[in-house]
Amino acid sequence: MIKKVLVANRGEIACRVFRTARAMGIRTVAVYSEADAKALHVFEADESVALGGSEPSESYLSIDKILAAAAATGADAIHPGYGFLSERAEFADACGKAGITFIGPSAAAMRRLGAKTDAKQLAFENQVPIVPGLYDPNATTEELKHAALKIGYPVMLKASAGGGGRGMRAVRDPEHFDDELRIASDEALKAFGDGTMMVEKLVDRPRHVEVQIIADSHGNVAPLFERECSLQRRHQKVVEEATCPIPNFGESIWPRMREAAVKLIKAAGYTGAGTVEFIVDEKTGEFFFLEVNARLQVEHPVTEMITGLDLVEWQLRVAASERLVFDPRLIAGDRAAIQGHAVEARIVAEDPGMGFLPSVGKIIAWQTPMVPGVRVDTGYGPNAEIPRFYDSLVAKVIAHGSTRSGAIDKLRSALLDFHVLGIKTNIAYLLDVLDSVSFRSGAFDTGTLGREFAEWTPGAVPPELGDIIEAAVTVSPVGGSTKAVAQGAWAISDGFRNAR
Repeated sequence: MIKKVLVANRGEIACRVFRTARAMGIRTVAVYSEADAKALHVFEADESVALGGSEPSESYLSIDKILAAAAATGADAIHPGYGFLSERAEFADACGKAGITFIGPSAAAMRRLGAKTDAKQLAFENQVPIVPGLYDPNATTEELKHAALKIGYPVMLKASAGGGGRGMRAVRDPEHFDDELRIASDEALKAFGDGTMMVEKLVDRPRHVEVQIIADSHGNVAPLFERECSLQRRHQKVVEEATCPIPNFGESIWPRMREAAVKLIKAAGYTGAGTVEFIVDEKTGEFFFLEVNARLQVEHPVTEMITGLDLVEWQLRVAASERLVFDPRLIAGDRAAIQGHAVEARIVAEDPGMGFLPSVGKIIAWQTPMVPGVRVDTGYGPNAEIPRFYDSLVAKVIAHGSTRSGAIDKLRSALLDFHVLGIKTNIAYLLDVLDSVSFRSGAFDTGTLGREFAEWTPGAVPPELGDIIEAAVTVSPVGGSTKAVAQGAWAISDGFRNAR
C-alpha cells in the first residue's frame, strides 16, 4: 500500500491529488519553485520541499531534484499530475530505479504510445481506424510531399512529438506545402526538441472526442465513456463535456469507439488512467485515432461527475496493484451507468480584450461560486500570485445536471458568481461561448470558435457589477491617508475581469 505520495507538479492538479490522498489516509508531499513558495498547493500538503529556481527546468522538470525530495521525505510514490514530467518515460524509469512507485503507466507503455508515429503504427496493427497518412519518422520532405498528393488535399502537417496544437499546419494547396512544412517543423523543434513531421488527410470540421480509460495490472480495462472536446481556441481546449452531444452517438459510434480504445490500451500493455483521443467525421459517422495521453487529463472531472468515480483514487489503487472493483456496467462501458451530464470551463489568466495575452500579478480579491452541483478545482485564492513561468490555468469550473441544458445553465450561473480582482480572465468569453447557438445546439466542431469568435471583444460592464467592484476596491495608506486603487467599474489598473 502507498503510504506517502509526492506530487511532482503544482497548482490545481497538485491540490486535486492531495484532496484524494487525504481522504485515503495517504500522507502528502508538495514540491515548489521559488515563484511558488507561497502557492496554495504548498500549504495543502503535509510536507513540502523547495526545488529551486522559478523556471521549470530548474524545478518541476528536474528529475534529480524531485527524486531527492522524495528520498528526503520518505515518499514511496510519485504522482506526476499532467504536463511537466507526466509523460516522460525516463522519469517513470528513474522512479522505478529509485524504488519509488510511479503513479502512471509503465515506461514501456509510454514509449509505445509517446510518439504519434509509433502510436499510429500500433493502432494500425490492431485494426484501430487511423486517418490516411504517412507516419514514418524518417520520411524525407519529398516523401511527405508525395504522400500528400496521394492522400489528396487538404492535408494536415503534424509534429510527431508533443501536442497542444504546436507543430500543426493545415495545407490546402500543394504550392504552399514547403513553406508550411518549414514553419511546422521549426515550431515543433523549438517546443519539443524534435522537428520530425508526419502528414495526414485533413478531416473538414471534425469533432474531437476522447475516451477515458482506467486499466489495472490484472487485464481489466474500463472505458469510462467519452468526452467532447471540440470547443478549442488555437488548438487549446476551452470547454469540455461528457457525454458527446452528437445525435445518436451512443448507439451508432460508441460501441465501435469503445472497442477500439480498449483494444489499443491492451495492446500497449497500459495500466492506470489514460485517454484515447479520436477525431470524428460527423457526416459519415467515421472516427479516426489521434493519440493516447498517458496521464490524467485536465478535463477528467466531467468523467468523474457522470460516473461517480474518483479517478485519482483509482490511479493510486491501480499503482498499488489493486483490481478494478466498481460497478460492472462502468467496466463494460455500458451507457446505462451514465449519471446525467457534465460540462467544464477553463478559467485562464488571459486578457481576451488584448488578444488573450497572459495576465500575471497578485489576486486582490477572490470569490468562487457556491452552487449545488458545481465543483471548482483551483490552485489559487485570495492574495495568491499568478506567476509568468507556467500555464495560465487559474481554475476549472465543472457543473453537473440531469440534462445537458441543465448542466450548461448551472455552469453559466456559476461563472457569473466567480469574481476575481487583480488579474484579467476569460470569464466573459466563456459566457458568450456557452450562450452561442452553436454550443447550445450541440452543432459545433474544432473550428467553431475560430470562425464564430475570431472578432470577439468584451462587452460593456453592467451597472450592478460596477457597484460590486466599487465595494470591493481596496484602499492603501499613502502618506498617512488612503487612496483608492480605482474609481469606477472596469477602470482598475490591475485589470479586474469578470462576466457580463
